[in-house]
Amino acid sequence: MFVNRHLGPDENQIKKILSKIGVKSIENLLDETIPYSIRLKKPLDLPEGISEAEFTKHINSLGRDNKVFKTYIGLGYHDTETPAVIQRNILENPSWYSAYTPYQAEIAQGRLEALFNFQTIICELTGMELANASLLDESTAAAEAMTMLFGAQTKEQKKTRGF
Repeated sequence: MFVNRHLGPDENQIKKILSKIGVKSIENLLDETIPYSIRLKKPLDLPEGISEAEFTKHINSLGRDNKVFKTYIGLGYHDTETPAVIQRNILENPSWYSAYTPYQAEIAQGRLEALFNFQTIICELTGMELANASLLDESTAAAEAMTMLFGAQTKEQKKTRGF
């Protein structure tokens, strides 16, 4: 049953777990595992919880204070347009950025599949036998390329260029 899987252990299960690991209470377990020097000395100063509907109203009111600016995300170093078919089937398709299976807590499979599809399309469009792909943004990719090129130089080349 969903509730039993996702609400954590009940009191009897907690007692059984604590007995198995040899501690008397959760507080005792915390004392043995978290150094006192890094523990908070007082409870967190948090407001009372609110319902989902109250949160939605609150977050929407905060959102109204936002200023909308032109975004350059995805434009690279020049103006580009993302075709609707790419946006819909790649960027907005949750299979590319959600867990591959319910028990898999990361998105590695979707990322790999997206990279493979990108490389395949580039090969088909250009006729090249190989294509490389990265999910890095352009500036990070450019910085990595420059670092790689710098690292490939000999000591003499670096010395000659004043590095």
